[in-house]
Amino acid sequence: MKHGVAIFSTDYSITPAELAVAAEDRGFESLWFPEHSHIPLSRQSPWPGGGDLPKQYYDCMDPLVAMATAASVTEKILLCTGICLVVQRDPIQLAKEVATLDQLSNGRVVLGVGGGWNAEEMADHGTEFKSRFRLMAERIAAMKVIWTESKPEFKGEFVNFEPMMAWPKPAQTPHPPILVGGGFPHGAKRAIEYGDGWMPLGGRGWDVLDTLPRFRQMAAEAGREPDSLGITIFGADDNRDTLKGYQDTAVERTVFTLPSAGRDEVLALLDQYAKIIG
Repeated sequence: MKHGVAIFSTDYSITPAELAVAAEDRGFESLWFPEHSHIPLSRQSPWPGGGDLPKQYYDCMDPLVAMATAASVTEKILLCTGICLVVQRDPIQLAKEVATLDQLSNGRVVLGVGGGWNAEEMADHGTEFKSRFRLMAERIAAMKVIWTESKPEFKGEFVNFEPMMAWPKPAQTPHPPILVGGGFPHGAKRAIEYGDGWMPLGGRGWDVLDTLPRFRQMAAEAGREPDSLGITIFGADDNRDTLKGYQDTAVERTVFTLPSAGRDEVLALLDQYAKIIG
């Protein structure tokens, strides 16, 4: 089982580049960056984590830019979005950004995606909350066409473009892995429909392990090879028994969450996690 770490990078936390070097040196397989373009102050949508929205949600840096700085100082660690709010991004431009980053990092990008929960935030981007998952599926389908075809074109409900040239293509073939975030059963169904893996969030009052047999059964019934859809537990518990349970059920990866703090606090916690997985 592989292990990664995630952080809301801010202007008051350890830099993405320094964290990437430290994580790679300590044997972590991947580094993950969440995304919020902004937080509307109306605060109508409740945070799924419960209570007040943590400060780092307001302050987080752009994940793709953070990943680019991390790529420039590392060689092996995977650079990942956890998650990229595809419903708030132009798919043609996002396809180019991801492909560019995959080329510059020598094929180390993983695109974790999700539909998001903040209705006011996506409304500012012109996205309807009710149709966000249909929009996400279509934008991902359009990006796959851009990444894999020399003269891509697309006609859909939300995305339409005539034949064009769009380069560079990603270093990875056919494209960087797409991991679909979300709960069970709806997020799991979306992962089976168009993802390369499922990324459920741990620590939200449900036992991910209980759902894995049902997820794999659903995949098989949908004609997908269950073993081809890796499971990434995002926000994983650092309890050794819990981690052993993940490993015993063939979870591909766990991702620990780091605080948006300075280097001393983050590196100490990184050392603690490294001892657990070592």
